[in-house]
Amino acid sequence: MRLVFLGKQVAKYIFVTGGVVSSIGKGITTASLGRILRSRGFTVAPLKLDPYINVDAGTMNPYQHGEVFVTEDGAETDLDLGHYERFMDVNCSEGSSVTTGKIYSSVIAAERRGDYLGGTVQVIPHVTNEIKRRIVDVGAQQEADVVIAEIGGTVGDIESLPFLEAIRQMRNDAGPENVMYVHVTLVPTVGPWSEVKTKPTQHSVERLRAIGIAPDLLICRCDVDMPDDVREKISLFCGVQKKAVIESRTAATIYEVPLRYEDDGLGDLTVARLGLESRASNLHEWATLVDTLKNPERSVRIAVVGKYTSNGDAYKSIHEALIHAGIPSKSAVEMVWIESDALEQGRPPQEFLDGVDGLIVAPGFGGRGIEGKIEAIQFARETGLPFLGICLGLQMAVIEFARNVCGLVGANSEEMLPNPAYPVIHLLPEQKGVTDKGATMRLGSYDCNLVNGTLAHQLYGSNRISERHRHRYEVNNDFREKLQEMGMVISGVSPDYRLVEMVELTEHPYFIATQAHPEFKSRPNRPAPLFTGLVKAAVERKAAVGV
Repeated sequence: MRLVFLGKQVAKYIFVTGGVVSSIGKGITTASLGRILRSRGFTVAPLKLDPYINVDAGTMNPYQHGEVFVTEDGAETDLDLGHYERFMDVNCSEGSSVTTGKIYSSVIAAERRGDYLGGTVQVIPHVTNEIKRRIVDVGAQQEADVVIAEIGGTVGDIESLPFLEAIRQMRNDAGPENVMYVHVTLVPTVGPWSEVKTKPTQHSVERLRAIGIAPDLLICRCDVDMPDDVREKISLFCGVQKKAVIESRTAATIYEVPLRYEDDGLGDLTVARLGLESRASNLHEWATLVDTLKNPERSVRIAVVGKYTSNGDAYKSIHEALIHAGIPSKSAVEMVWIESDALEQGRPPQEFLDGVDGLIVAPGFGGRGIEGKIEAIQFARETGLPFLGICLGLQMAVIEFARNVCGLVGANSEEMLPNPAYPVIHLLPEQKGVTDKGATMRLGSYDCNLVNGTLAHQLYGSNRISERHRHRYEVNNDFREKLQEMGMVISGVSPDYRLVEMVELTEHPYFIATQAHPEFKSRPNRPAPLFTGLVKAAVERKAAVGV
């Protein structure tokens, strides 16, 4: 039976799988294909199917899993959803992230309600039907022309099998003309002459075909140009048209990948395979952005002090937001990653921060490394180094100001110390009594009122903005008056004036902090204002000192 919505075919479906090794680039491939289709005017709904048993990514260790990306509606998701949003310029939702934990929770709840009429609950059809239902629902809710679903993990992983079986069934349910399978695989080079090897790709496709899925298109990750005879060999042994064997070499910037894929005919292949309307591609704006990224006129160095900097993915959205922020001023942004613990070893902060043009103090949880963050903020405040604090960065900026300007010795956060002398940061009232860790923070998009004449107001050009949040603690209103009396400007507050959302210092070239996560809404064509302001201030500082 075909999956329909209101009597019409819901969408076309593209499923992206990966083989040989993890972290091969399925997320960028999915995002790039979405960008290519969006450039033709199609509505695209991205989706990530993750095989881990966690209900969401919210409780995962950033060292192991990387960043938790937060959607507008407050879902804590895999960082690949950030790629989807940045490339496709769409907003994902809770429905855009499907995990094994969510699927089994729903199936078990349905069984408890008696929805299965006493039947034996099994992986097929109950689990696979729930997976398919969620895939179809995303397309229907967003009225998408195309749903692009990335399957996490690698073909051959035990935990991925229910998802692979579900997408196999989709070809029958939606009709073979409406379903396309894209497989991302590795074509390595070995030996002293960098001989290109196709066997890993052959084996990966063989595993996929054994499950019942024959790929329509192969994305071949490689470090060298793929010779024509190699492409022919892959086509022959994998049963894929030669023109559907797409080379994918590492690019100077990930934002160049859609342009390369378009040049290799990926867009036309996809449109033809799915029977979509033939439309002209418009990637002019995207190509202009990429040209700016590849040919900057200047460069600046921005230090990012965080608690998880040893994992390059832990602050992925901050990394990308800084890249975006350099585009308006045609600046390349070099990031200097500093683990906050290193600032607590007795060495002066200037050893770490001399030579940088700006500073970000990044989000995090728990007491480890917070004194290092405070040291970095004090250095920025006292030396005029452009500074942006994000989430915990705002809280640390308030603590630093309270201690060193307001004279509140012992000021701290209740998160770090149960009974500080001056609890300038305390638990949100609605968080008191909350015991579960998952999906219980202040999550998602919230409005903020900006004060006229402030730096925040100038950067956003609006009195009312909306940014995404992920926190449990806030500025203690008992200390608002003291902070303002000593020169800290509270430039952004919640619409009910109950929560401090932004603070800044006027007697400083650029010192601003936000309780929100503006990095989550940054796009290459629409950089986050606070990041753009930081890079602009960094450029001006570098020019002023003549370095």
